Amino acid sequence: MARKLKIDFVSDVVCPWCAVGLGALDEALRRLDGEVQADIHFQPFELNPQLAPEGEDVGEHLARKYGSTPEQMKQNQEAIRQRGADVGFTFNLDRRQRIYNTFDAHRLLHWAETQGRQGELKRALLGAYFTDGRNVSDREVLVAAAAQVGLDAGHARQVLEEGRYADEVRAQEAFYQGQGVRAVPSVIVNDRYLIQGGQPPEVFEESLRKIAAES
Repeated sequence: MARKLKIDFVSDVVCPWCAVGLGALDEALRRLDGEVQADIHFQPFELNPQLAPEGEDVGEHLARKYGSTPEQMKQNQEAIRQRGADVGFTFNLDRRQRIYNTFDAHRLLHWAETQGRQGELKRALLGAYFTDGRNVSDREVLVAAAAQVGLDAGHARQVLEEGRYADEVRAQEAFYQGQGVRAVPSVIVNDRYLIQGGQPPEVFEESLRKIAAES
């Protein structure tokens, strides 16, 4: 009988390693089919909560925040692109010209969980940003992503325009920050075990199998 595991995937939709990590987790769970049954919840983390709605040029942002040189950025992009390809995720980083504020995206994801479509929307938003180069702070982009995964577009627009779930998202962000989460992805299993970073599928597979055996 498959062991049930609760997984909280703390991440942002403009975090490339979160896309890599999610792809690797999905692959690990496919390998563990029949052994592990995962109940996944996507929890909010904003990499850049201070950003204005129009965002910031990616190159300028990385240089300012991390001191990255153009050569370092190019090398990092190639590493991310390859790691994404390894887990079936397509990065078109030349289309990603800006980085955006993601608070509205997290509000919509919170609502999507109440509708049973959070995972689908999370993957759609990662694709919208990293594959299609869309502005994930644009509410029309968010509504379109919701409709793409079968959510009601009118209801999604209401959630965004009326400011719903703002308090809930801020409370979740504060909770995980209070738990010491400072970098993403942070994958927390059964409220106890932490798997940090965009690990390869083998790491997730081994860790989840061990946790399932201990649970």
